[in-house]
Amino acid sequence: PAVKDLMGKARKQLGTLGGGNHFIELCLDTDDRVWMMLHSGSRNIGKSLAEIHIQRARKLAHNQDLPDRDLAVFLAGTKEMQEYRRDLFWAQRYAMKNREAMLDLYASVLRQFRPDVAFAEPILCHHNYVAEERHFGEEVLVTRKGAIRAGKGDLGIIPGSMGTRSYVVRGLGNPQSFESASHGAGRRMSRGEAKRRFSVRDLQEQTKGVECRKDGGVLDEIPAAYKPIEQVMENQKDLVEVVAELRQVLCVKG
Repeated sequence: PAVKDLMGKARKQLGTLGGGNHFIELCLDTDDRVWMMLHSGSRNIGKSLAEIHIQRARKLAHNQDLPDRDLAVFLAGTKEMQEYRRDLFWAQRYAMKNREAMLDLYASVLRQFRPDVAFAEPILCHHNYVAEERHFGEEVLVTRKGAIRAGKGDLGIIPGSMGTRSYVVRGLGNPQSFESASHGAGRRMSRGEAKRRFSVRDLQEQTKGVECRKDGGVLDEIPAAYKPIEQVMENQKDLVEVVAELRQVLCVKG
């Protein structure tokens, strides 16, 4: 029922970007090859479903004496857990379909300018998601928050910010990280702090050479609000190897 209640909204917004740190970019690598990159999710569908299930969990008898109501859980093998997993994986499939739809639209726009353009196989990777995997001899649910899968040979994408480098990577399959790596540079300050600390002029300076919005509406996405991507990559060189280093030419924020 939870999925059905959101189906109309899901249909209407399929193929849309969303706001915050979601983006569509046109990039060049160090050999001047052109890359299309986009970052988006389930467009609030996953969050809405999560909130429905969180409220259900809080009402269950075994969660009534918790020191913090946010610790409420479903128990394995129960009807509630089964329904939660069904909706969770549905939302993740929807997020992937949403990105695929946008990628198709993006490609159609490029074909208008270059009808002879050819595209390589896309690199598709989730972030902020749950996966059923086997680690250390056990079947487990892995939650990757702010992380991507980096199993041995897995291709992934690690963006910086709208004014810094991004990276295409190949996973090294490090078991100590549950075969994971960071999803991106990560923020070093809140959106509110970024708006208080920086000006539109700062944004314009930090995004020189990139065709993008340079107004107060995206000030919270200023590159200085994010950690240095070079240091982030250095810190996880035991998790991934770099396949390509990208620089933005065009960045569209939602």
